[in-house]
Amino acid sequence: MSVEIGSEAPDFTLPNQFGAPVKLSDYRGKKNVVLVFYPMAFTGICTGELCEIRDRGSDFVSDDVQVLGISCDTDAALKVFAEQEGFDYPLLSDFWPHGEVSKLYDSWFEPRGFSKRGTFIIDKAGILKWSVVNGPGDARDTDDYKKALAAL
Repeated sequence: MSVEIGSEAPDFTLPNQFGAPVKLSDYRGKKNVVLVFYPMAFTGICTGELCEIRDRGSDFVSDDVQVLGISCDTDAALKVFAEQEGFDYPLLSDFWPHGEVSKLYDSWFEPRGFSKRGTFIIDKAGILKWSVVNGPGDARDTDDYKKALAAL
């Protein structure tokens, strides 16, 4: 499946770091959503990117915006990762079926069995407005998606 700017974002339900289900469509009409796919918890670039979002919280999390981090780690691993790093936004587990949501968003890296670094901005109507997908070793620039959010 290919996701295109201007199309409806594929809906999904994934467990957060506490095992509670989070459904993308529950944000429709309420908040813009920033999906941040990353390869693995506890790794250098992933931790750095997610900590930058945490540290610049007012740029990314507000009454109008919700960040959702997504990886193929288990929800138990994500709970420890979120606690250790002090993340105040949900981390979702795409563990099983393995990488199903990453595949929906063309962020799957088959050779290693984890997600690429994909960021997708979805407006309140559920429409994909902006995206970037980098390889596993290529960090993203959070200023790019800050600008995209400001354009909503």
